[in-house]
Amino acid sequence: MRHYSILEYGNFRWLKLGLVLCAAVALAYLLHHPAVAPYGGTWLGYTLGTLGAVLILWLLWYGVRKRRYRSNAGSLQGWLSAHVYLGTALVLVATLHAGFQVGWNVHTLAYVLTLAVVASGFFGVYVYLRVPTLMTENLGEETLESLLLGVGDVDREMRDKAISLPDDLFALVDRSISGTRLGPSALRLLAGADPACPTAAAVRDWPRLARRLTGDAAKLDKEVFGLLLRKHELLTRARRTLRHKALLDLWLYVHVPLAVALLAALIAHVVSVFIYW
Repeated sequence: MRHYSILEYGNFRWLKLGLVLCAAVALAYLLHHPAVAPYGGTWLGYTLGTLGAVLILWLLWYGVRKRRYRSNAGSLQGWLSAHVYLGTALVLVATLHAGFQVGWNVHTLAYVLTLAVVASGFFGVYVYLRVPTLMTENLGEETLESLLLGVGDVDREMRDKAISLPDDLFALVDRSISGTRLGPSALRLLAGADPACPTAAAVRDWPRLARRLTGDAAKLDKEVFGLLLRKHELLTRARRTLRHKALLDLWLYVHVPLAVALLAALIAHVVSVFIYW
């Protein structure tokens, strides 16, 4: 059975509603002929401003709705689909509410934060549609925990066998075992790689140092180097998985604070309008 994404929910129900909403507000704006240049203080400006505020509050409510597992107010997938499409429509509503006028004031701040929240939401949609597939392709039937257990098994076998190799080769193995770390910093987590990884350095330097070996030592060298390559492959997949998990979390650390800031700016915008009305 084909899996339908949130963007396709209900045969694109919320896409259609979002397009209808955009068409309606655009038509109203084009037919509106105020005595002055369009801005938020006309009757249409107030109407679109009210619509925009309602949309913002409703979109913010999604954060509450997704934690109410027993709610009867529609499926969570439907809410998320609506969140995406109506959030996109909000950009046009907010822009036409402002009449394309901006300045150094709290009103423009609310508008800019609206754009920032929607932009971070677009990134979130990409992450949640793309990253789970990448995680599945990377892990296959395994988990991050099983990859790490595999690294531990390789380390033990590799140390036992490398003890009979020359000191310089054993030193590479020892540094790989004792010095390898996963995601010591946020930047390396997001990069999914560690340029200073001692295991990668061992893989790179091993062939040069092992060329002089012959006989049983050469045979043992191939076994240990095979284990080293296996560990490097497991670490690469583990780092890639950690990067995927970091991406899934990262956008929320941007999207949620921006949404809270937008709510504060919206309140300031509305209060200031009523004070100076």
